[in-house]
Amino acid sequence: MVREPEGTAEVGTPGVDAVPGASGELGSGILRVFGRQLKRFRLRAGLDRAEFGGRTGYSTATIAAYEQGRRVPPSRFIDAADELLDAGGVLQEMKDEVARAQYPAFFRDAARLEAEAVELWVYGTHAVPGLLQTGEYMRAVFEMWRPLLNEETVQQRVTARLARQEVFARKPAPLVSFVIDESVLRRPLGGRSVMRGQLEQLLLVGEFRNVEIQVMPLNREDNAGVDGPFTVLHGDGGDQVAYLEAQGRSTIVTERTEVRGIVSRYGIIRAQALTPRESLAFIEKSLGEL
Repeated sequence: MVREPEGTAEVGTPGVDAVPGASGELGSGILRVFGRQLKRFRLRAGLDRAEFGGRTGYSTATIAAYEQGRRVPPSRFIDAADELLDAGGVLQEMKDEVARAQYPAFFRDAARLEAEAVELWVYGTHAVPGLLQTGEYMRAVFEMWRPLLNEETVQQRVTARLARQEVFARKPAPLVSFVIDESVLRRPLGGRSVMRGQLEQLLLVGEFRNVEIQVMPLNREDNAGVDGPFTVLHGDGGDQVAYLEAQGRSTIVTERTEVRGIVSRYGIIRAQALTPRESLAFIEKSLGEL
């Protein structure tokens, strides 16, 4: 069975200002629910938006956007609002769902699975995988999308993607394997300076005990990954799902036979790629050539 995650969306849809990747469905979902609760507690506390904003460090317009479900409030704001308004944890209980609302609709299910996975296998062929990207590289990638994303959406997506990298700090730490096509390392998205920082990031993360980074050389005559990028996510109970994404559309594959085939394919790809030690040496050499 192939399951389509809730809400596929065109990633470059113009006119979507504060909530990335949405076409209004987020405003009528968790963000509107959170906003209504926030307004209810604010009014109960006898505060107008200006006074509440002053106490939390946010503008009146920003508070209005949060209450109307037009912007994704950060975790620190939710914590401060819950305490200031004596909400008894009601606002804090929605933090996880609100946080997922910062992702494009097509990626939201995958973000949840990624955050819960005990092991991740990622094959990247077009750009450095998001979990490994620097903020500068992310911005370069998002600014290249067409139709153009507005500045607020670009910044929101950079913030959301950076937040995903907290997976490396989880306890217990998940095991994470990346295989990156050499062409990705040869493509200086954002310019030489941005790519230099990105290669340095790969070398840094590649030294983590729970992370393996491998490079698939362009001169390989055999490559089992010609069908494109994918991710395999392993759950705590031993279940496995695969995530496929292209052109702002995504698919989460749960059917066992199909997932088994993708898992086998990744094993072959890893065997065909350079070893982790060889790969870090290759990345270091590429850095020196920039």
